[in-house]
Amino acid sequence: MRKIKRASLTLHMMLIMIISCIIPAFAADDAVLDAAIKDTAEYMYRTVSNPQVGSTGGEWAVLGLARSGYEVPEEYYKKYYSAVEKYVKSLEGNLHDKKYTEYSRLIVALTAIGKDPSNVAGYNLLTPLGDYNKTIWQGLNGPIWALIALDSGNYPMPQNPDFETQATRDMYIQRILECQLPDGGWSLFGNTAASASGDVVSDPDITGMALQALAKYQDRADVKKAIEEALECLSKMQDEKGGFSSWDAENSESCVQIIVALAELGVPLDDARFVKSGKTSLDNLLTFYSKGNGFLHTKGGSGSSQMASEQAFYGLIAAQRLRDGKGSLYRMSDSLKIDGSISGPAVGSGLPGKNSAVTSKPIITPGRTFDDITGVNAHKNQAAIESLASRGIIIGKTKKFFEPESTMTRAEFAAIIVQGLGLEPKTNGKFKDVASNEWYAPYIGTANSYGIVNGNSDTTFNPNGTITKQEAAAMITRSARLCGINTDVEGGTVRDVLAQFADYVKTDDWARESLAFCYHQNILDQSELEIQPGALIRRCEIAQMVFNMLGMANLL
Repeated sequence: MRKIKRASLTLHMMLIMIISCIIPAFAADDAVLDAAIKDTAEYMYRTVSNPQVGSTGGEWAVLGLARSGYEVPEEYYKKYYSAVEKYVKSLEGNLHDKKYTEYSRLIVALTAIGKDPSNVAGYNLLTPLGDYNKTIWQGLNGPIWALIALDSGNYPMPQNPDFETQATRDMYIQRILECQLPDGGWSLFGNTAASASGDVVSDPDITGMALQALAKYQDRADVKKAIEEALECLSKMQDEKGGFSSWDAENSESCVQIIVALAELGVPLDDARFVKSGKTSLDNLLTFYSKGNGFLHTKGGSGSSQMASEQAFYGLIAAQRLRDGKGSLYRMSDSLKIDGSISGPAVGSGLPGKNSAVTSKPIITPGRTFDDITGVNAHKNQAAIESLASRGIIIGKTKKFFEPESTMTRAEFAAIIVQGLGLEPKTNGKFKDVASNEWYAPYIGTANSYGIVNGNSDTTFNPNGTITKQEAAAMITRSARLCGINTDVEGGTVRDVLAQFADYVKTDDWARESLAFCYHQNILDQSELEIQPGALIRRCEIAQMVFNMLGMANLL
């Protein structure tokens, strides 16, 4: 009897194991996914209220919103397209001499809203992608995103006899295939002339993106073989929590690229190869989610990352579209169709009631950024900092570093706001502690003359003194008024807006209306738990406030 029982138990265990292999683990519950998408769409629409051309606060946010089905006013996309036209025109169609992914990213976003990338302010953004040599300069990012962009709208390969090497789709496919590493995946420069010694370990992000580019060509035997090898490689990379690591850190963005890759390939997210300990990559991505505040880059992150949130957003959408049997994220036969131009003043022309001296600052250094706000150091205010820096409104502490967490002096603020409003700097000689030969004298003079900043006494300004949050709110509000914005806030609204913060009683009477205006108009982030009115304002916070105010004033 004992032997029979043991045999029955063994058979029972074998049946359980067999059944567990047959029944797939399912990704996140449908309701959970849908709720996360709706919440993140609301977050995206709120935080990227004035999308500009850029890798954050621009194309990826627009792509996500356009492909999500979330109801966004058509005017939002029209304003974005007008900003794109203005940007492209200012650069005479030359977005970058070497980074051709600048063209690809814009093409993808424009296709998502039904705009023609072959005629943007009279320039054809598709044309550069026909230049093979320049497109592959960036490593694998170049051919990968050229294919994704061209295929997003089934655009013909651009032809130009002036190209040193005319590209074809097959050439870009072959380039990706020949760079596949022995482990089955890809890295940015693996198997290229720029490859570092020993660069033979695949990166999940690049591997995922390579699969996204190859997905449309699965009917080719060589592509199919490469895809299967890459999927096996990624399956081995996936950790026991369903996640992926890049640059020695588990992060949300790596997870996103795998989700999008599987969705583009039509591979279910609960495919047995991509379920570890009952967890899928989608399950793992949602562990980075913060309701109402987007997504973290890494679990140990101190707050939501705009870049991570934008990528996670379109990753969720890719998962949802796969689940619902819709066209994939990058196959856009069902794209939006945004026609016509924006109503009201042209983008960047300001508001009708602005002071005549206030003017829009053009982009003078496109793509300007800093090492301490990008990449693994991606900062939540990156888009605002880059947008202002590209216009010369704000500068870094050094050429390479912005120092976003540093405080800001009164003189620095005067310079930023004068530059932001396009005012002419002029010394007024009012303050005895502002020598006329100091770099900041013209900015303080102008900011004071227009009533934006006051002295700390009738005769002194304290140029090297720091600024508190409530002081910044007051000065931004005065700037907004100069731009033609109605900054009046009724007493009841002031109370209601500020009462949501636990420390509102710590605000000074003179600052309350300005703080209420800034929060009410989303110049300051209402999701914060405290105002901290007396805290010293940081450079990143000032950049975001100025960016938000200039967007509201139609000066970007």
